[in-house]
Formats: sequence, structure tokens, C-alpha cells
Amino acid sequence: VDKDRSAVISDTELQQALSNGTWTPFNPVTVRSIISMFDRENRGGVNFNEFAGVWKYITDWQNIFRTYDRDHSGFIDKNELKQALTGFGYRLSDQFYNTLIEKFDRQRKGQVAFDDFIQCCIVLQRLTDVFRRYDTDQDGW
Repeated sequence: VDKDRSAVISDTELQQALSNGTWTPFNPVTVRSIISMFDRENRGGVNFNEFAGVWKYITDWQNIFRTYDRDHSGFIDKNELKQALTGFGYRLSDQFYNTLIEKFDRQRKGQVAFDDFIQCCIVLQRLTDVFRRYDTDQDGW
């Protein structure tokens, strides 16, 4: 994975090592998001120990993705996404699910690939965290 032997795995090196199961490159935005979560020293990459965390994180997401990819297509459609996010505790409108599919469906087929599913969940979690920070009385408004 560390092709330049720098002892740091860059986003480019990680992207080349990952597969989303669709024979297309892993979403570079997803790769950068994952790197930023595990890069404790802000090097723009991860060392070997951090990479172990990255690998577990991706493997955990892969297991979740497979659970909700009910038709084993390698993609998650709107209904499968709704089941997954409901399972995570989200209660969202159909219109919002349409927006998520539109935003994270890079192939424009009405479905989300594995890497884009991770990105969707990362973005949704960040939005939730920001909302909670400003919703001081926790009334949802």
C-alpha cells in the first residue's frame, strides 16, 4: 500500500488499495474524509498503526453495507438506504432520501455504491453533530 515507502499512506495510495466492488476507483472525497478521521498528526496520510484503524473502519462499513444490500447488487437503492439509516436511528423524509440518493449516486443510476455509502453516512453524521451542537434545548428545532 505504501508505494513510496514513506511510512505514511497517502490518500492516493489508499484510494489505489481500496475496491468498492464496482470496478471503479474509490471516491477520492471518501478517501480524504477517512484519512482525516485517522490522521492524528495532520500529515495528509496515515501511518501503519493508523492504517489498522482505517482498515477496521472500512471493513466494518463493508459488513454494514452488505447487510443492507438486500439484493446483493453491490449498490444500495433508496429503500435499502432508508432501511440502513433507520437502523442507525435516523427518521428522515422520503424527500430527504431522494436528496441523499441524488447527492451520493455518482453513476446516476438511482443507487449508491459502497464508497459513496460511506461518504453519505459520514456527511449525515457530521450534519447531525453540528445540528446537535446548536440545538441546545434538544427539541429538534
